[in-house]
Amino acid sequence: MSLHDPFTLAMIALLGLSVLGLPIGLAMITATIVYLGTSGQDMSVAAEQVLNGLNGSYVLLAVPLFIFSAGLMNAGSLTDRLLRFCNLLVGRFRGGLGHVNVVQSVIFAGMSGSAIADAAGSGKVQIDMMTKGGAYPASYAAALTAVTAVIGPIIPPSIPMVLYALVADASIGYLFLGGVIPGLLMAAAQMGINSWMAHRHDFPIAERVPVREFPRLTLEALPALMMPVILLGGIYGGVMTPTEAAAVAAAYAWLIAAVFYRSITLAQTWAAVRESARSTAAIGMLIAGALALNYVITSENVPNTVRGILAGWEMSPWQFLLVVNLILLVLGCLMEGSTILLVVVPVLVPTAQALGIDMVHFGVVVVVNIMIGLITPPYGLLLFICAKLSGQPLTAVVRDTLPFLVAMVAALMLITYVPELVLWLPRQLGYQG
Repeated sequence: MSLHDPFTLAMIALLGLSVLGLPIGLAMITATIVYLGTSGQDMSVAAEQVLNGLNGSYVLLAVPLFIFSAGLMNAGSLTDRLLRFCNLLVGRFRGGLGHVNVVQSVIFAGMSGSAIADAAGSGKVQIDMMTKGGAYPASYAAALTAVTAVIGPIIPPSIPMVLYALVADASIGYLFLGGVIPGLLMAAAQMGINSWMAHRHDFPIAERVPVREFPRLTLEALPALMMPVILLGGIYGGVMTPTEAAAVAAAYAWLIAAVFYRSITLAQTWAAVRESARSTAAIGMLIAGALALNYVITSENVPNTVRGILAGWEMSPWQFLLVVNLILLVLGCLMEGSTILLVVVPVLVPTAQALGIDMVHFGVVVVVNIMIGLITPPYGLLLFICAKLSGQPLTAVVRDTLPFLVAMVAALMLITYVPELVLWLPRQLGYQG
């Protein structure tokens, strides 16, 4: 392969433009144009690939709708009410405010499908709650908020799982189900580390909520708590598709914020629409770039080449999964998660299929890896967000994240090598994989 080879020139363009700071979606489109131009192909092929990839991909409509749903919940008072309810459940234990942080993220995960939405939406409230009166170090509060936000896209609904379904042709409904137990396992690992840290550093016990407040706080939180029940019940009851469920989520979030809680105005609704449009445009550009670049990768027979190389190593399924985990964990330190899903994962899927690895299990493993990448330096986006929210140095937040990172990697290994943790729930509802 020479420097004049079209594929080599395309990869140089992709890496060079990315390093220079061009958005990765635009860099992928430019790399595709370089490939088409240097190989003598019609430039319109790039647009054709984007249109062909989007044609019939109705599942992608779920992405902006879930983003909009999360924006509405953050604009309204749903997050505050959920935090008070979580404090009612676990605030009384040693390190209780840390446990509240975890439980709130588990509940919020059933609504937004986005780690960024979780951290950016409720992160400031959680950090302020934990640091009030010097109860917890600000860096620890920021670290815990970052790691709990990871749960968001593992427990359904999940925007990364929607993108994985696009590239792997897997069932979104069963992917959503497969993420439930791994997400709860992640939450248990985080609560275990928080409990250990609380006893080690003698973190305070939160003030107990009076028993007489239980009914009121539960009733206030009930409409928000019903959202995951409505969404998942509708999907698995055959009432609505995942895309339709995303539309229902957005409508339900607005209705309970505007009608039941009366905590959102038309101006706030419009602001949520605008912010959702910006986020959707960024993801849309990334998807368009990936669809165009995938034509280059397919034309150069990269997936089959990779499969041939791995077959030459004669790896067993468990060895392949170990290699995949290592690759994705390293890439997660350097690349944005959606880019990994749309560019790297399609290269790995054919080999996983050839080795007989279940696509739902593989998808959950991939998504968990990518979510862990959000809290691994130097790229860990959640670390930057929570460091900014807390006003703490990034190095201090990274230091306090490390014990949680170890526990989450251990949980990842369990999810990887005990497939029933992923597949048991889907099989109870008819999955034949």
